[in-house]
Amino acid sequence: MPVPASKSVGGEKRSWRVSPQPLTHTPKTFPSTTPPGMAFALLTSVPPVFGLYTSFFPVLIYTLLGTGRHLSTGTFAVLSLMTGSAVERLVPEPLSGNLSGIEREQLDAQRVGAAAAVAFGSGALMTLAAVLTALPRSSPAELTISALSLALLVPVKELNVRFRDRLPTPIPGEIAMVLLASVLCFTSSLDTRYNVQIVGLLPGGFPQPLLPSLAELPRILADSLPMALVTFAVSASLASIYADKYSYTIDSNQELLAHGVSNLVSSLFSCFPNSATLATTSLLVDAGGNTQLAGLFSCMVVLSVLLWLGPLFYYLPKAVLACINISSMRQMFFQMRELPQLWRISRVDFAVWMVTWVAVVTLSVDLGLAVGVVFSMMTVVCRTQRVQCLALGLAEGTELYRPLRESHKLLQVPGLCILSYPAPLYFGTRGQFRRVLEWHLGLGEGSKEAPEIDASPDAAAEPVRVVVLDCSGVTFADAAGAREVVQLASRCRDAGIHLLLAQCNASVLGTLTQAGLLDRVTPEQLFVSVQDAAAHALERLELNGPKTCTVWV
Repeated sequence: MPVPASKSVGGEKRSWRVSPQPLTHTPKTFPSTTPPGMAFALLTSVPPVFGLYTSFFPVLIYTLLGTGRHLSTGTFAVLSLMTGSAVERLVPEPLSGNLSGIEREQLDAQRVGAAAAVAFGSGALMTLAAVLTALPRSSPAELTISALSLALLVPVKELNVRFRDRLPTPIPGEIAMVLLASVLCFTSSLDTRYNVQIVGLLPGGFPQPLLPSLAELPRILADSLPMALVTFAVSASLASIYADKYSYTIDSNQELLAHGVSNLVSSLFSCFPNSATLATTSLLVDAGGNTQLAGLFSCMVVLSVLLWLGPLFYYLPKAVLACINISSMRQMFFQMRELPQLWRISRVDFAVWMVTWVAVVTLSVDLGLAVGVVFSMMTVVCRTQRVQCLALGLAEGTELYRPLRESHKLLQVPGLCILSYPAPLYFGTRGQFRRVLEWHLGLGEGSKEAPEIDASPDAAAEPVRVVVLDCSGVTFADAAGAREVVQLASRCRDAGIHLLLAQCNASVLGTLTQAGLLDRVTPEQLFVSVQDAAAHALERLELNGPKTCTVWV
């Protein structure tokens, strides 16, 4: 399906991207879309909110498919009156007139359904008219070949998927379709009688190795970078999926080298960019391929076509090849069915999927992927900004320290505060880290604020004398984050609070050391585990027995 908007945005006329007018005109469109949309909903005899829906979805779809650059779609008074007349005829108002709240909701729901049915009917008629208008410009013979090809390929693909475990080998629907179409075109002379486009003569052998024009490199670098990213991302993801499924590991750097060299060498033989593909990978696995040697057998098949079997494809209609492409990409369209499950698993990943998809459709593949990558990075940054600092307590009868927010009976020692910060410590999170620690320890201005943290109800019952900071969740720290920890150590020392660090990984500990942490604390204040740090804290507090208080959350 053509997307004219992509031509306006990604082609030579880049009016959307360059001109700031759509942004400056956005506030001006509010009075001409929102209030009339709700008003025209009353003319249609439906609740006002459905006028807002009608002012959103049609505009979005027309933006992708329409060609009128200055056209504004949405609600229209005449159409609203015509629709309202049809709706009131199909779902009339009860004669009694006095309706309860539930009855009014049921009536509105029926009228909304009737209005949507009218929109569906008119949309189906216009779509059918557009298709019928375009039919004279197409070849009836090629349309027939395409319909028959899809009628064979799609069911065969579905059978291969549904009965994958029962079939000894996948049904070769593509091969059967190629043979049938070639024989039919040859015997019926479709290429000369009905002007059916065919593959024609395939030159035998290999092309002469030729170094691509290096003068084109500056012009194609902007296109090569996103292609390289897509190639590696798709290939590495597919390799990881099957590696996990069959219990082996892959080397990502070696995969990067393999695909890089394969594209580099194949370019000498006039090849276009290539990567791993889901369709051929699934077919290879279903056929029983378990090693890279399966690729050699695939190469032998292609070699036989290049050397000997090429003339047999002379009469193959190009429409059949197009149908093979469509049937091979059916799994890509079926990924839409996974969106509800993705919504249940992670709404952030769902948002990344939708933003990337919309960007690819409306802009272009490279710009869309770039938008998706940037948006994904923004979600990571935003999630690190919203992390909670967890106050820990000792689970009774164990040596485990659990968050106080959990519904367990936990023990907390007066004067001892054990905190866990489960996020990277870098320039973007240093402010949140400082505010959270100040609130827990009663230091500075942060003690007067109440950030989004996990705290004990009795945290302020006695001043904190020893604090244990569990750093197991701090995966990395940059210079700004390390300096924040050093400053925290200085403030704790000045406030008479003994600071203990536990479970710092080697990378984080090295960064903290380079930032001067050991100038503020001694090596005796660094511990391998939270249990060891807590035991040292209890000794420092000079506890003769388990003077603990029970905290219920």
